[in-house]
Amino acid sequence: MRPRSLVVVANRLPVDDSQPDGACEWRRSPGGLVGALHPLLRREPATWVGWAGGTGPAPTLPDVDGVRMVGVPLSEEDVRDHYEGFANATLWPLYHDAVEQPVHHRRWWEAYRRVNQRFADVVAETADPDAVVWVQDYHLQLVPALLRERRPDVRIGFFLHVPFPPPELFMQLPRRSELLAGMLGADLVGFQRAQAAHNFAQLATRLLDLTASDEQIQVGDRTVRVGAFPVSIDMAEMATLADRPDVLTRARRWRGDLGDPRHVVLSVDRMDYIKGIEQRLKAYSELLADGRLKVHDTALVQVAVPSRERVAQYQVLRDRVEREVGRINGEFGRVGEPAVHYLTQPFDRAGLAALYRVADVLAVTPLRDGMNLVAKEYVAARVDDGGALLLSEFAGAAAEFTDAFQVNPHDLDGLKRTLLAALQASPTELRRRMRSMRDHLREHDIRAWARSYLTALDETGGLADRLTSS
Repeated sequence: MRPRSLVVVANRLPVDDSQPDGACEWRRSPGGLVGALHPLLRREPATWVGWAGGTGPAPTLPDVDGVRMVGVPLSEEDVRDHYEGFANATLWPLYHDAVEQPVHHRRWWEAYRRVNQRFADVVAETADPDAVVWVQDYHLQLVPALLRERRPDVRIGFFLHVPFPPPELFMQLPRRSELLAGMLGADLVGFQRAQAAHNFAQLATRLLDLTASDEQIQVGDRTVRVGAFPVSIDMAEMATLADRPDVLTRARRWRGDLGDPRHVVLSVDRMDYIKGIEQRLKAYSELLADGRLKVHDTALVQVAVPSRERVAQYQVLRDRVEREVGRINGEFGRVGEPAVHYLTQPFDRAGLAALYRVADVLAVTPLRDGMNLVAKEYVAARVDDGGALLLSEFAGAAAEFTDAFQVNPHDLDGLKRTLLAALQASPTELRRRMRSMRDHLREHDIRAWARSYLTALDETGGLADRLTSS
């Protein structure tokens, strides 16, 4: 039997083609989809279908690490109405507990459907016979059903990296039934947490009158499997990187640049209203005002990489965050000694690893998050069993890292108390907590995630074995 080939379908191609010599290389941000899939796809020839980031005709790109890159063309209108509009101003806030009010425009839905059809058409023309097609995330929820119409021979998986909302929120969507039906074109629908699979099954029964359980949904003569598959990282890769001599040297230099404080608190986020950046800054400011933290003892490093800068909500958020950082530094900082070290530039993998080794506490306090792989990267990087993870209860990682210092980020007093507890914990307690989390991550790394999902999708098991073999 011919081995199945793999096609990954995601909103963006994972490449940076802006290198001075014209070469292409993997574009990897902190955590995220590319960080999860990159270690797997280097192992097996595969195809990645996505948007290259520009408008107009799709560019022709070379293979990267043996992965074929196939672009989907988008117009300026497509980017505005599909990506910035329906995906990120309608679905994103709704799927994150409506932290910001979702916006609805009819033309956005038409663009969403048009772009999803274009993705489905490109995949249909690209995929080998009987291929496994793995569709990623909320931008492309219609692709499974649209692809099944054209290519019933392929095996289709869909994985949602963000939370899936409870029925009372999802029911607000004007095109709710079409979105569900689109996802149900897949053979396997995967989520980060079991509650999301339960929400999905409830909606399939309520909206589409289908027979459904938390494990499977009957769609005509097809059985669609449903389940939770918590995404992870390549722990071994990050651990090796974090222990490299050049990374350790950079970490020591950076700690010196910070004034060699007693404690370093680090946060690494995309600039996004779900990440709880404003609440975290407020809590830190109050601890300084109360005298429970001192600037010369404790340094806060906030990395906030800009994202979706053309979406109005994100422009407003960035302005608010920068005003708050300025206020805190103006009130509590000293010459050459800011209270908040605020950085907006992205870091490469080695730079992130060095930051993780510098940080005595990593504060990951989103208001809602599908998983948050930065938390897992930090645990992987702490090969010294040191450091403390301050983790929101509303991040998917909280279900796995029960030994983190967990916190409700909406509760500022609780956030302050828990941050102090992390800073004041004994080395023995910190080692116990970190070793427990590292043991869990070692057993539930990127290969375990892919093996679990792809085995459920491709019942022959061959693809999962090839991608996840040591």
